[in-house]
Amino acid sequence: MKKKELFILTAFIILKFVLQYVLIDPVYDLHRDEYLHLDQANHLAWGYRSVPPFTSWISYIIQWLGNSVFWVKFIPALFGAITIGLVWLIVDTFKGNLWAKMLAASGVLFSVLLRLNTLYQPNSFDVLSWSLVFYFFIKYLKSSQAKWIYLCAVSFALGFLNKYNITFLAIGLLPALLFSSHRIIFLRKELWIALAIVFLMVLPNLVWQWNNQFPVVQHLNELSTTQLVNVSRMQFLSTQPLFYSGSLLLIVVSLFALMFYKPFKEIRFLLVVFGVILVVYTYLRAKDYYAIGLYPLYIALGAIYVTNVLNKKWRIPVFVLLLMAPVASFAYMVGFLFPNKTPEYIMSHQEKYKSMGMLRWEDGKDHDLPQDYADMLGWRELAEITDKAYSAVRQTGETLVLCDNYGQAGAVNFYSQKGIRAVSFSADYIDWFDLDRTYVNLIRVINRFEKDSEFPETAVYFNEAFEVDSISNRFAREKGTAVYVFKGARDGVDISAILGQEIKELLKQ
Repeated sequence: MKKKELFILTAFIILKFVLQYVLIDPVYDLHRDEYLHLDQANHLAWGYRSVPPFTSWISYIIQWLGNSVFWVKFIPALFGAITIGLVWLIVDTFKGNLWAKMLAASGVLFSVLLRLNTLYQPNSFDVLSWSLVFYFFIKYLKSSQAKWIYLCAVSFALGFLNKYNITFLAIGLLPALLFSSHRIIFLRKELWIALAIVFLMVLPNLVWQWNNQFPVVQHLNELSTTQLVNVSRMQFLSTQPLFYSGSLLLIVVSLFALMFYKPFKEIRFLLVVFGVILVVYTYLRAKDYYAIGLYPLYIALGAIYVTNVLNKKWRIPVFVLLLMAPVASFAYMVGFLFPNKTPEYIMSHQEKYKSMGMLRWEDGKDHDLPQDYADMLGWRELAEITDKAYSAVRQTGETLVLCDNYGQAGAVNFYSQKGIRAVSFSADYIDWFDLDRTYVNLIRVINRFEKDSEFPETAVYFNEAFEVDSISNRFAREKGTAVYVFKGARDGVDISAILGQEIKELLKQ
């Protein structure tokens, strides 16, 4: 790579990192899902009820680096930066010029990835893994060197171990190849070696799923009945152009180019891949962001085509126009698409957020704040209250901290200054109870809808019971969540046995 190109690519990547940190207002804590993923580092396994194991490995690295918010935000930003580098390399693979590389990099930088990469979730690596698979597979087609198909296999396997969503890439890719001129690839031994690599890499996770009665199936059923039922097929399609709105023209142009542009003849099957994946997602009423990883490749292809077919007279003005389109789109959306505005600001500009559908939560209803933002408030406060409760009982015997949901448990564990290891009956925490201990005290974190009924029911098993405090942040989704202390289990009350029986009943469901 020439020094000039390296300098420009480095500038894009540095800008990426800077934006990821400045686009989050300090008023926000981490997101509830982030706490769960970070806590998985303390319970390394080949599978979890919420996600495959890859995220736990990254969480372990973050923990090794100090477990600070800086590193929590650095990792998804890094995945996004690598994705920018990959579209640059895809353009280079087709001998695209610097203009095309800058267009592709700009399109990916100033896109929904800026929002996606603010959160430490599997989604950031999911997008990266799709781009890795596309890049290595294209390199294989152009060179027929086996190493590229093996790297493609490793990328797919890591993507699978990160988020099962990448399976839809295979659903689109394999049939498209079968009915293309590249179907001869199915007779080559390196493809079957690559498939064996994928199988061996994902096998431990599949074994874990088998041994645990395939919790992923239960998770998908719950997702279908509680969330996807609120997603319409038209809603899925209507939001797709918004993700890369500044590069929408490049994506459309890439589809045209795949049909008629001679240099793209060998990858024409990618047109079928694009269509099949979107059709399948639409039919299944998938969440709209599941398809985000599909588009970076097509942005790169569109940039190659545009810069190659333009004559010198129109090259500069069209290039500037296409380069500035994603920047302009970002400038328009920066005021409401990112958590860079305080809750008070959002409350005073409700219509703007509502018009973009950002106030609609998974329950299908509109609320005061976007759901992700409301899920980033009140957690430090909760941990402080729980620490206060723990201090009141820690000298009187073993104490269990039991929360209503994984967000509460994860936040307490992340922010606690007392070394608390809270658990919950939700998500992965149901597997992390230590029932070999004899608990004397119970600290309960109870949401506002359940506390009035649960407090008297639980208090009868203990000598003393009282409320410590509750989350007061009115913008938090967890507002009103209270922390209770149940001190001194009465004679004959075996907390571990009671919990063990409840866990068995929940796992049967």
